Amino acid sequence: MSLRKNTLWNLLGSGAPFLLGAMTIPFLLNRAGVEIFGILTLVWVLIGYFSLFDFGLGRALTQTVAKKLAGGTKEEVSRIINLGLVMVLAAGVFGGVLLACTAFPLGMRWLSVSPELQHDVVISLLIASVGIPLTTLTSGLRGVLEAYEEFGNVNLLRVLLGLANFGMPAITVLIWGPMLEWMVASLVLSRFIVFLAHAYLVRQKTKFYWIKPKSHPEEVRGLLTFGSWMTLSNLISPLMVTADRFVISSVVGASLVAYYTVPFEVLIRFLILPAALTAALFPKLSALIAVDIAAAERLFKKSALLIAVVMLVICSVASVGSLWGMTLWLGQDFAEHSWRLASILAVGILFNSIAQVPHAAAQAAGNVKGTALVHLAEFFIYFPCLFIFVHNFGLIGAVVVWVMRAFIDMSLMFVLARIVFSGNKKGAIWAAK
Repeated sequence: MSLRKNTLWNLLGSGAPFLLGAMTIPFLLNRAGVEIFGILTLVWVLIGYFSLFDFGLGRALTQTVAKKLAGGTKEEVSRIINLGLVMVLAAGVFGGVLLACTAFPLGMRWLSVSPELQHDVVISLLIASVGIPLTTLTSGLRGVLEAYEEFGNVNLLRVLLGLANFGMPAITVLIWGPMLEWMVASLVLSRFIVFLAHAYLVRQKTKFYWIKPKSHPEEVRGLLTFGSWMTLSNLISPLMVTADRFVISSVVGASLVAYYTVPFEVLIRFLILPAALTAALFPKLSALIAVDIAAAERLFKKSALLIAVVMLVICSVASVGSLWGMTLWLGQDFAEHSWRLASILAVGILFNSIAQVPHAAAQAAGNVKGTALVHLAEFFIYFPCLFIFVHNFGLIGAVVVWVMRAFIDMSLMFVLARIVFSGNKKGAIWAAK
């Protein structure tokens, strides 16, 4: 499939749910209230973040199954699929148990929830924990489908999940009113339905059966090795994107979270454009770096310039028009609390957008370790600064620190990309380790 078609499929998979979200978020905010909606956004983040408890096995399955399809037998393909799914299930159960064990302190103390909502939050987090194994299993099944190049089906299911993510809570509010437990239960039900759809499609490729990981140590080691550095980066990077709202809830209270998360969730959707391009760009860069480094560098520079120009226009409009847009969408009272945050966040979105191109280039060259170490270093700097700034400057402090981190991340990613294209021997050796 061409670069253009892959990009369009990725845009469809990420963009269609955003359109429904634009319609349902004002409804949920008005009917449920600022605090309940803020907690719902935290649950969205938790379910999405805990899906990373697949430990990179979804991506590892894509790579390993694709190799087996090219040169292995049908039995070998079936074995690696089922082995990987068993491992993903075990990882998902671990993540679900971890969330269940932390539900009580999260709801009662750590999120600074109003006393009348604390019990509801605990129950909702326990319900959300059931969705973690479903999410990780779906990640593994998606990896198998991508190995078979079923990109159309994968993105159609992504659209279905995204639509359900916004639509199902709105339906529960219409039926039962603003009850947090029903909203969260609808999210888990959505993930169960999407899981069944993925399983049905994979079942067309192979049969399912139980397999003991300890009976295939070499293949287990291969899957885990491939996903190890990717997992570190995948765990840390989303945490730095979303953990600020948990810090805000803990330091200044859950009642203010929505003023931050709503503009953030809108602006973060702008990243679907660079993400769609870099997802399609990744395999092309991987091939060119191996055979024609000059052509790879030209493609890299062209892509980076394209993203920079397009996103500069989009983010400038978002920053300048934030007050008008938030007022039109959510009303004057909400806009007064959030438009300044949106204006500053738009600058960070620009940095984050541009950074995706050198990030893709570094990983295309095999430097997954480099990007993971960059994110690890950022992690230890970002969180102390986040607590200090939120404590002293409130929501504005959180926004400023996030933008600063995005700028530093962009700069370091360009350093890694420069190592790739400069032909630096030391950098190449380091990247291969």
